[in-house]
Amino acid sequence: MTRSEGWDQFAATHRAGDVVDGVVTRLAPFGVFLYVGGDVPALLVTDARPAVGSTLPVRVKEIDPVKHRVALIEA
Repeated sequence: MTRSEGWDQFAATHRAGDVVDGVVTRLAPFGVFLYVGGDVPALLVTDARPAVGSTLPVRVKEIDPVKHRVALIEA
């Protein structure tokens, strides 16, 4: 599955408010980057500092199909 196919599948099966598991890929001063739905990158703005590779339950705040962006909030 290509990244585009993964994105299309995630956008077709998820909506704002859904709770999904995200795998932490990188920490940033303003939050953490995660992969949701397997290979869809997303951003969680948080002060928490989970370990890279850990899995977090997160809530989908917004899906932007034009920019291929997923915004998350803590579940």
